[in-house]
Amino acid sequence: MEKVNFTRMDEGTAEEYEFLHKGEVEFTKSLPERIVGALKNLDNTLSGYRITRLEHSLQSATRAENDGADKELIIGALIHDLGDDLAPANHSQLASTIIRPYVREEVTWIIAMHGLFQMFYFGPEDYQGEDIGINKSLREKYRDHKWFSSCDRFCRDWDQMSFDPDYPTKTIDYFRPLINEIFSRTPFDPKYVGAPEFK
Repeated sequence: MEKVNFTRMDEGTAEEYEFLHKGEVEFTKSLPERIVGALKNLDNTLSGYRITRLEHSLQSATRAENDGADKELIIGALIHDLGDDLAPANHSQLASTIIRPYVREEVTWIIAMHGLFQMFYFGPEDYQGEDIGINKSLREKYRDHKWFSSCDRFCRDWDQMSFDPDYPTKTIDYFRPLINEIFSRTPFDPKYVGAPEFK
C-alpha cells in the first residue's frame, strides 16, 4: 500500500490505520534532525541584536551546561525560542509544546512561562516599557508556584544573559548528541514525563 483509499477518517480500515501508524513511527524517528533544522532557521529571525537567535539559543544552552544544569534543562535552554518564527506572540508556548512529550513537567512549565518571566529583565529596574507592551510584574501572579524560582533562574542566569558576541559558546554540532538523546525518547514515557501543570 502506498496511500490509503479513504477520503474521510471514519471510513478508514484497520489495515490502512496500521499502514499510517508505521509511517508516523518512521517520521518521528527523524525528529532530532528536524529540531536541528529549526534551530538553524533561527539564524534568520529577529534582527537588531548583536547575535542571531540561533547564537542566543546556543549561548543559553552553553550557560545552562556551564552552571551544572541537567540534560533536560540544557535542551530546554537550547530550544526555548524555537517558536519565534511562527508564533512571535506566544513563542514560549509553542516551544513548550514541542518539548513536552520528552521532558519532565517542570521543564515544560519553565519553557511555557519564560516569555512572561523574561519581561522582568527588560531594561533597568526602573524601566517600565508599558508603551511597547512590557509588564515587569506579570510574573508575580505565579510567585507562589513551585517552579517560580526555577523559571526565574532560567531567565536570570541563562536567557537574558545570552546576547554576548564574546561569550565562548558551543556549536550546534556539540549539542547534537543531546538533541538526539532527548528527542529520540518514547513520547510521553512516564519515566520522564508526568501530567502537565499549567496553572
